[in-house]
Amino acid sequence: MSDKAGDVPPKSPADGQAAPQHREAARHRSMAGLRRRLRFSDPGFVALRTALRAAIVLPIVFAVASRVIGDPQAALFASFGSFATLVFADFSGSPARRFAAYSTLAATGAVLIFVGTLCSRNPTLAAAAMAVVGFIILFAGVVNGYAAAGATAAILAFVLPVTIPAPLSAVPSRLEGWALAAGAGIAAQLLLWPARSRAILRTRAARACRALADLADAQVAGDAEAVVDRTRTAHEAVDELHRRFVGTPHRPTGLTGPTAALTSLIDELDFLLSFLGSPAGSPPISLCRAENAEAMRASAAALRASADRLDGQGSGRPDLGPLEEARAAMTRALARRLPELPAIPDHDALVALLEPTFRTRTVSYAAEHSARYALMAVGETVPEGLGAGSLRRVVDRQAHSVIRATELAIEDAHARSVWFRNSVRGAVGLAIAVYIAQRTGLQHSFWVVLGTLSVLRSNALGTGWSVLSALAGTAIGICVGAPLILAIGTHETVLWSVLPIAILIAAYAPRAISFAAGQAAFNVVLFVLFNLIQPSGWQVGLVRFEDVAIGFAISLGVGLLFWPRGAATLLRENLAAAYARSADYVLAATRRLVGHGDPAWSQQAEQDADAAVHRLDDSYRQFLSERSAQPMAAGSVAALVTGAARVRRVARSLAGLGRFTDGHEDLERCAENLDAEVHALRIWYIALGDCILHETAVPPPHLRDADGRRRLLEGVHAVVAGGDESALPAALALLWADQYVNTLWRLEGHLGRHATESSPAAVPAEASPVPA
Repeated sequence: MSDKAGDVPPKSPADGQAAPQHREAARHRSMAGLRRRLRFSDPGFVALRTALRAAIVLPIVFAVASRVIGDPQAALFASFGSFATLVFADFSGSPARRFAAYSTLAATGAVLIFVGTLCSRNPTLAAAAMAVVGFIILFAGVVNGYAAAGATAAILAFVLPVTIPAPLSAVPSRLEGWALAAGAGIAAQLLLWPARSRAILRTRAARACRALADLADAQVAGDAEAVVDRTRTAHEAVDELHRRFVGTPHRPTGLTGPTAALTSLIDELDFLLSFLGSPAGSPPISLCRAENAEAMRASAAALRASADRLDGQGSGRPDLGPLEEARAAMTRALARRLPELPAIPDHDALVALLEPTFRTRTVSYAAEHSARYALMAVGETVPEGLGAGSLRRVVDRQAHSVIRATELAIEDAHARSVWFRNSVRGAVGLAIAVYIAQRTGLQHSFWVVLGTLSVLRSNALGTGWSVLSALAGTAIGICVGAPLILAIGTHETVLWSVLPIAILIAAYAPRAISFAAGQAAFNVVLFVLFNLIQPSGWQVGLVRFEDVAIGFAISLGVGLLFWPRGAATLLRENLAAAYARSADYVLAATRRLVGHGDPAWSQQAEQDADAAVHRLDDSYRQFLSERSAQPMAAGSVAALVTGAARVRRVARSLAGLGRFTDGHEDLERCAENLDAEVHALRIWYIALGDCILHETAVPPPHLRDADGRRRLLEGVHAVVAGGDESALPAALALLWADQYVNTLWRLEGHLGRHATESSPAAVPAEASPVPA
């Protein structure tokens, strides 16, 4: 029989076997795609582990409190306490540090429950207490990252007792439920899929160290193509490290020594890249060529050893001896050649001659600093050597202590601080919510306060979007939960079987899916929980919708009243302050170099610059985390934030040179010629900050003081030619200082362009040619 047109030919046996194989392959591809999406939204399955832990532990704790203890108060505090310790609080670090953090949260929560119950029967007293407690808890995050990570859990521990009026006789039951939740929660956090120490930043820092080491090797080899390729790779690695760092909402292990060292390491690697990844047009090494190459190779070796320690691959400390010896040999060789150099009236020619050695010297110091910071970041002691003490002081100033905590609190106790603004906004919103909830006598009034806390953001627009998302999620939760309760009815066995699944979704959805999905899932959990405590059917959902809507309205109102524009304006203010204070530090360090500076003034300038850059870092994190109606160009803003830290780092390098000129009067007189140039630098950087703040035209790079620089070089050459070998280190220090000043001048054009691009309203000023 012939086939008709359009008939499908019969399938062969091979075709029949291929079909299931195709389906199996398609299924595998679908599963692989799902796993990739899960990893993208939940890296390392951290959220899934948290959700599973809560789904296992919370129902057990709730069952013990509600069925064994048989106290509704204990059951309520046990259930929400479990959410606090298992979902809302997320502490990282070593097991000992995590245990200490969770134990501190448990003890703090017990105190807050007692105080909250004491204030709960008077609406005015309850609101006032909420304002004070809320501000202290939120503002404490500025001095300790653990306080920031546990803020929501601590606030929940106070909101529950202060919004549910009860006599002091209810305190034992409430504490019993809290203690049960805290004990089970701590045990689960430490024993049930314990979180691994978060080393993402350390891993990224190791990758950046290796990329910079590869770039250094390529420059020594003179392979132009490899230099271009590895420069791009190094920029990508350092930029990714910085993005990861600023994307962290708070430092998860507090301002401890290792964390402070890691922060300093990130700044140091960026500073190193600014010299190592110089433009292709940089002059070749012609002076002390062999010594420069050896110092660069030693720098690369130190960076690779640092990467191994950060990755946990090495057990020993980086050997910095060869690096220090190579740098000393380079300095000695240059000192020998310095008297032989002719008097060069053309400053640019001398700069071109000395710049490669200056770059190598700066890279070697940055590599050594990076190695020492890497050791501190993994908890190792720092080997002694040149600059080790000063690096420890830099970290110790950032490390957590009573004195440093007080300093940080004072530094941020004003309206230019993100922490202060958010703490005031949150405290006022929570206090209003507590007062309204108490005065109106709403059923389950604590939901009003929780609704306020859940959507309060740093600007009115962000709060508005959060309100819409939360309302939509709540509505979806009611639409899902109400039919579920109607279908289940009063069958406790079914409710108990549904509870772990609902908790799993509620704990997983906010982190891995969306805020609205989390609100929807949390509503389903509440449906089940409250119908197990006291059966009330689907009406509990309507009560929650009413209460949280009031809380959302309070959040929106507070967001409109307190700094409604968010972090964009604050970021501009802190950029201006960071550039001004860093420029002041440059001036103070240079004045020390010429012998006219007060050490106390220089130290104060350094502290002011550190505080200003710290506030800038916080406001930049806030800026990245919120929506903005008029967004600034993200790339240009990142360059400006990095630029402020770079100016401060150059000032610190200038301060390190100050000790070399002590006692050399002739060279101190030569150094005075830097004064006019540094004052011009300071004026320009302050003007840059002012233009960023007011979105006005950015000034062109300032005109150089050519006569002053010529007199400086002539004076240095005269002292060197006099044959005083003891003056050679001081003479080199002045030449290095002149190179650092030149670096800041070259940076002006780069920052000016980014300042113009960051503000569409700004009009670029007429700019003079600037070296790349």
